[in-house]
Amino acid sequence: MRAGNFLTFVLLLLFAAFSFAEDEANRTLASTEQNQTQQRQNIQIEKLKDSLRQIDQKLEQESVWQKVYANHLAYIDMEEKIKKIERQIKSYKRKGPSRYRTAIRELEAQKLKLREQLDLLKDYRANPFKTLIRPKEVKEVPSVTNPVAIINAFSYLKQLDEEQNRFEYEIDSLKNFIDLLNRKVAVLKDLLELEQEDKAVQEELNRTMKEVDEAEDALSLHQTALIVYKKKVDEIRLRLTEQIKQQAKKAGTIGAVVLIMLLFVLLFKWLVKRTITDNERFYMANKIINFTFVFLVVIILLFAYIENVSYLVTVLGFASAGIAIAMKDWFMSMLGWLVIVLGGSIHVGDRIRVDKDGKMYVGDVLDISLLRITMLEDITLTTYKHNRRAGRIIFIPNNYIFTDMIANYTHATLKTVWDGIDFTITFNSNHKKAQHIAKETAKKYAKGYTDITRKQLNKLRSKYSLKNTNVEPRVYSFIEENGIRISIWYMTNAYATLTLRSTISAEILDQIKEEEDIVIAYPSQHLYLDRARKKPTLPDLTESTISL
Repeated sequence: MRAGNFLTFVLLLLFAAFSFAEDEANRTLASTEQNQTQQRQNIQIEKLKDSLRQIDQKLEQESVWQKVYANHLAYIDMEEKIKKIERQIKSYKRKGPSRYRTAIRELEAQKLKLREQLDLLKDYRANPFKTLIRPKEVKEVPSVTNPVAIINAFSYLKQLDEEQNRFEYEIDSLKNFIDLLNRKVAVLKDLLELEQEDKAVQEELNRTMKEVDEAEDALSLHQTALIVYKKKVDEIRLRLTEQIKQQAKKAGTIGAVVLIMLLFVLLFKWLVKRTITDNERFYMANKIINFTFVFLVVIILLFAYIENVSYLVTVLGFASAGIAIAMKDWFMSMLGWLVIVLGGSIHVGDRIRVDKDGKMYVGDVLDISLLRITMLEDITLTTYKHNRRAGRIIFIPNNYIFTDMIANYTHATLKTVWDGIDFTITFNSNHKKAQHIAKETAKKYAKGYTDITRKQLNKLRSKYSLKNTNVEPRVYSFIEENGIRISIWYMTNAYATLTLRSTISAEILDQIKEEEDIVIAYPSQHLYLDRARKKPTLPDLTESTISL
């Protein structure tokens, strides 16, 4: 009996030992599993936090939206702080202003600082996702009424496209930002499941979800605005494209008309060149053709591109008085051009002289434009005696024909002018022989020009009343205080007066030197230092005698 109880006790003891060992093993296994689970959870938490840091870093570096929204949150936080300070100030004032005077003063100073900071962030008061993306207002659409406006229309369309591309880019940027925020929300949710008691994660999740909601609302609004903006841009593009086509067609028609006119002008110039042999007439005809062509082109352009020509005429009528005063010289030059062209007083190639303010300019006309005469100054007697300069291009306003002296040496068919040479001989010289020498020399060298002038004057009889047509060389003698002045006049080439003048002068001088009874008089002085010296019996009046 006792042996059986002992055996039972031993069995029970062994069973208890085995049970304890099994429980201990189970507890150890459970603890190990729990540790492993905790380790895996910690690893997962670290991965989630690492992903969260990467998302925040990407938001901070690549997205401007995060910075803008952070400023918006800062603005809201400052407003809350100001409201809290105001509540504290009201509470202190109710308890007793004198008792809490120092505290109230400190709170007022804090409130002032926060107000200053709040003013700096006032642009971020509203939802930044709605205010940051804003398409520019469409300016007044230009109207294409002429070819120049086509350039403005293309520039305007380019600006619209650039603005649309910018708007689409910012919307895509906002979409990418929302995707990053959704990824952050997913990571925060996973992190919150692992750390359910982490209040910081919960607050970050709530703030991010609020940010996502505001961003998505703004995205929906901007997408709608983009659709409306695209429709408006498409409408403007269609309208401008149609206007551009119309103006291009109109410009092409006008260009074709002008081209046909140009061909007629070239043909007419060719016919004029073949029929008119005189260079001056051909030049003038060419100028008239060019002026007519330009005038017609201007008229065509005015009637084609000015919508209300009568309005233009009315405006010009009211403005004509002021324009006439302000541009008096221009109008007078244009009127002078008409007088020159229609009157035929001056032609291209003529040799003219212009007197202005005591100065004289002689040269050949190169061009007669609407406002001025262009003249090339040549070497002439005027140049020799007065200017001592030549070869200059002189521009003469056409209005000078009304106010100043303009002499034409080669008017109409005349190509010659009278030129004269003066020299003085002594009183006891043979003045008749001197006159004969001068006249014969002039006849010898000026004979060809004399004949040409005679023919030219005969042609002018039908146009002008000519009293004296004697063009033979003329010689005159005059008594002067220092001798007898011999003046010989002859016809010479209007373009080369100095050449013939130099030739005749040299010939007369050579012949006079050979004559013993002809002495050239010139101013001179005789000084007599010896009082006993006999003075000349027949002193020349050209000499000044000084006796000492």
